[in-house]
Amino acid sequence: MTHAEVATPWDKMRAHWSAPTWLRTFHVVTGVPIALAALFAVAGLALVSVLFAWTLVAPLVALPLLFWSARMFTRLQRARFAAFLGVDIPAVPRRPGTGNPAVRLFRDARTRSTWRQLGYHMLAPLISGAGFVAVVMVWSACLVAAALAVQVWSVGGGWRSAPLALLALALCVAAPWLARAITALDVIAAEALLGPSLSEQLALRVETLKESRAEVIDAADAERRRIERDLHDGAQQRLVSLAMNLGMARAAFTDLPGPARETISRAHEEAKQALKELRDLVRGLHPAVLSDEGLDAALSGLAARAPLPVRLRVEVPERASPTIEAVAFFVISEALANVAKHARASAAEVTARREGDMLLLEVTDDGRGGAEPDAGTGLRGLSQRVGSVDGRLSIDSPPGGPTTISVELPCA
Repeated sequence: MTHAEVATPWDKMRAHWSAPTWLRTFHVVTGVPIALAALFAVAGLALVSVLFAWTLVAPLVALPLLFWSARMFTRLQRARFAAFLGVDIPAVPRRPGTGNPAVRLFRDARTRSTWRQLGYHMLAPLISGAGFVAVVMVWSACLVAAALAVQVWSVGGGWRSAPLALLALALCVAAPWLARAITALDVIAAEALLGPSLSEQLALRVETLKESRAEVIDAADAERRRIERDLHDGAQQRLVSLAMNLGMARAAFTDLPGPARETISRAHEEAKQALKELRDLVRGLHPAVLSDEGLDAALSGLAARAPLPVRLRVEVPERASPTIEAVAFFVISEALANVAKHARASAAEVTARREGDMLLLEVTDDGRGGAEPDAGTGLRGLSQRVGSVDGRLSIDSPPGGPTTISVELPCA
């Protein structure tokens, strides 16, 4: 430890009466009017609701005002804790409001955070009032003892002023400790009653993670679309041009020696094969027809390219979000690939329809059945892809078939 890091007794004494000490004292003092105002508002509105409950009108007016005033005083108390103590008490997350006042009133009445806030506003006058009295009395006694000590000394009391001076010093030392203890108690009560509970924190964390996951999925889908456009407009067009030039050379230079013609012919075939593989890669990343024409056209092309007959029925009058459409397309694509590879089926049927805010998919084949998600047949990948957007996947595949894969995807 260096010399600069050693705390001298003077540093400790100065820290005892530093700015945080006075801020704690101000916190205690300012808590009294806020707590009393909250108590009168909350108790008054609650009393009106109870005494005039028989009118039905009074509770319908007083209860919304009660809950609104509780939230208003909660914001004021949170601001006080942040301003004087630097304590950030997180706000309780609220669900988006509806247009129905009765629904909002019922929701506020059954929310535990509402009653915790009301409990704090009933408890705060006790903490702030007792703290205010204690802190003011200690500081006042300190000033009175110091004044008496000076007075006794000035009239020639000499050593008789020493006890009063020691008492004033003791009270001056105790006052910051008392303010610290009261503010610590107030912070404990506020964090327990004004802030979100553990379940609300977990719910908020889950919601944040869901939003983050949705953003990541959207970003990944947008990146796939960008790569598809770049490959389609760049490398694919160059390969098309190369294949055409080699094809024209192959047709024009018929008088070349045999090895040269064979080289041009092989280069032409290789260019066409590379172009086919690139088109398959681009289609696997994100088919352009899906963005341009929608799910119906994309699934029609998918069914036409399938290695077995596929009966397709699409009833999606309103398009879903691009991410959901992409998930639906790739789920059906992978499901048909699994059918062709593992099911030994002679035909398959694909259905896509929208019901409300859900996109329902169904892939059925007449194969051997017995499909298990843990058997390594690609069904686990389907489940993960569907789960990435909070969808649900179910598989009905008894031995001997048929196999039906049902998927529910939220359209938002």
